[in-house]
Amino acid sequence: MDSYREYLRFERGLSANSIEAYLRDAGQLAAFILGSDRPKEPAEVVLADIEAFMAHIYDTGSGDTTQARTLSGVRSFFTYLLHADRIQTLPTELIDSPRIARKLPDTLSYDEIRRMLESIDLGAPLGHRNRAILEVLYCCGLRVSELVNLRLSDIFAAEGIVRVTGKGNKQRLVPIADTALQQVELYLEQRRTMPVAADSAEIVFLNQHGRKLTRVMIFTIIRKTAAAAGITKTVSPHTLRHSFATHLLQGGADIRAVQELLGHESILTTEIYTHLEMRDLRGALELHPLAHSGTEKKESVETDDK
Repeated sequence: MDSYREYLRFERGLSANSIEAYLRDAGQLAAFILGSDRPKEPAEVVLADIEAFMAHIYDTGSGDTTQARTLSGVRSFFTYLLHADRIQTLPTELIDSPRIARKLPDTLSYDEIRRMLESIDLGAPLGHRNRAILEVLYCCGLRVSELVNLRLSDIFAAEGIVRVTGKGNKQRLVPIADTALQQVELYLEQRRTMPVAADSAEIVFLNQHGRKLTRVMIFTIIRKTAAAAGITKTVSPHTLRHSFATHLLQGGADIRAVQELLGHESILTTEIYTHLEMRDLRGALELHPLAHSGTEKKESVETDDK
């Protein structure tokens, strides 16, 4: 397991949270196999053992998403064992993942985002910081982890570019709108007058004590700003990222370009936004004069019968 941890960290470049999740999945499998009537070495595990383990996960009441994530962790562990020459074949190769219903993400309209931005009191001590946070999340489509780890050296103001470090420490360059850049620069002017902790000196967004913001703090800022703007939807930093992608596609952006901007490894992840756009198009179709022609015809027939 120690070697597996090193593999996840250095070979796959996963975050600390992801590493712990993968180790937990492998640990669950090990406990299940070793606790059976006939404990096995990894090389002895076969498809039937994996199926029995997944049935056990199902019996604990885990939903489809948890089952799929656990199976992904198990597959990762055996892939590592194969690379390390500990096993000769993958016992997970023929097992199917549970089907997961794709939930379309919530988005905000541009008017709702404008209301959120305008609801921030720029005269408050951290007003410019909060405005800059919202502007960057929405204008650049960042994940919350990417925002809290953004460094001063990642902002190239003259070029209008932000360097973003995403999942697996993969970096991408994202254009930043002039309005967002202006808000960041206004905040940075205030930041120069703040006390800054030595370990956070390179971090862009800081709390009132001069330390790096946490994910929870960002969630709190977004939630309070949405409430102040009178928005009743459940709004999170990811909602702004979803809105960024949706508004780009609605404006005619190419889906491959949106994939690059979001830092999605697979185009399939980005395609959920095309489903979201299709839902909006179906709603618009309701306004078509022939959209309910079948219903009207049926009602007319019923009236004639009477």
